[in-house]
Amino acid sequence: MNVSRKDRQIDNIEFNVDDIDRSKAFYGGAFGWTFVDYGPTYTEFSDGRLTGGFTTGEPVRPGGPLIILYSDDLGETQQRLKALGAIITRETFSFPGGRRFHFTDPDGYELAVWSADAT
Repeated sequence: MNVSRKDRQIDNIEFNVDDIDRSKAFYGGAFGWTFVDYGPTYTEFSDGRLTGGFTTGEPVRPGGPLIILYSDDLGETQQRLKALGAIITRETFSFPGGRRFHFTDPDGYELAVWSADAT
């Protein structure tokens, strides 16, 4: 198995927001972030080192942003997480660019794992 450099690393942070334009103005003005729009419900941001996104596709979560990890093998990662006690809160789904699923860790924190693999 060929493992990529980003396998099992935090790859993305996603903020569920009410208004993407407002969030772009705020974070762009405060920190100089740049943006790439991917339709009306998703904008990618970059701080020059890390990328993330603003989305209106999910409800705002007062507990904070969604941390998204990358996996070369989504199915294997999901099975490993289940074996370690994770609860899958959103089954694998496709989106432009790949697939992902959500899970909670033993303390109840929700995270997601994605893969560019379309299978």
